[in-house]
Amino acid sequence: MPAGSAVGPAVAPAFAPGRSRWVPVAWESLPGWGGDSLFEAWNAWIKSCEKPQPPLAALCGEVRRLSIGSPQEQLEWMQSRLQPHRVESLQGEATGLLTSYYEPTLEASRNPAPGFGVPLYQLPAGMAARKPWFSRQEIDTLPEAQAALRGKALAYVADPVDALVLQIQGSGRLRITQPDGSQIRIRLAYAGTNEQPYRSVGRWLLDQGLIKDASWPGIKAWLAQNPQRQQELLWANPRVVFFKEEPLAELDAAFGPKGAQGVALTPGRSIAVDPSSIPYGAPVWLASSGGQTQLQKMVFAQDTGSAIVGAVRADYFAGWGPEAAELAGRMRQPLQMWVLWPRESLTR
Repeated sequence: MPAGSAVGPAVAPAFAPGRSRWVPVAWESLPGWGGDSLFEAWNAWIKSCEKPQPPLAALCGEVRRLSIGSPQEQLEWMQSRLQPHRVESLQGEATGLLTSYYEPTLEASRNPAPGFGVPLYQLPAGMAARKPWFSRQEIDTLPEAQAALRGKALAYVADPVDALVLQIQGSGRLRITQPDGSQIRIRLAYAGTNEQPYRSVGRWLLDQGLIKDASWPGIKAWLAQNPQRQQELLWANPRVVFFKEEPLAELDAAFGPKGAQGVALTPGRSIAVDPSSIPYGAPVWLASSGGQTQLQKMVFAQDTGSAIVGAVRADYFAGWGPEAAELAGRMRQPLQMWVLWPRESLTR
């Protein structure tokens, strides 16, 4: 069957799930449809099937069987069982914004040590008694906040800006030097926040006319020239993220952290979305062209984030390592998305 041939019943009319509008379209209208490596995408789909939501759960048995199918069999099955819908805002806007995130990898020490003095905390006790909890500046300056965090540091890293980046990304990989000198690799996974508002330090710099490049490389370049303003920049974002420690076995290291859907993220195949626009676990055809990368591929809505708000809005999980950091630090480009939704659920 040609890649652009749609099969099955006539498409349903447009409908609005939550804060987005889904407009049914023909398969051939998806840019690059038929040119993706579905084998890579299928691994992420099987991950979604670990915690599926209806009506996607009904497809999981067939998804698992087709993991050993040919690309043509997978393509034909999708076209028979799914209906593509262009995602739009409720006002009809079909173009939005794609950014990217990654999992930082940092050297760390279990205890404070020369060159490692920036703590990464687990959730403190008694947070429910104070909402929002202490801000970043208050944590650094108030004895009451410091007393609440005493004994709660999971590890210490060298650079407070790297700690901020790790908190913004939501998780990270650490190679920790233990008190006996041995080293272990762990993952710090998201555990919660102080419930203060998130403020972009890049936006803070832009609003003051201090930089024109608000990417992380641009921010770090400004800090290298203005080290005396580092604390001011850090305090511009009052939100602090707390972590929980997880082992990083070889199998776990092949995937990213668990996203909001509760399944491990797959580099290049997982996106964070606004769940009021796109349900967790949904397969999505993503098209984006910009200075950092050209993307026409199938991804899965498996995560969310405080800055990921709106119908046509996604954060692309780049993975880990220097290349992922470079992509995530600079990506900000136009986006179009199509949700691939079970046909049977549209006819009930």
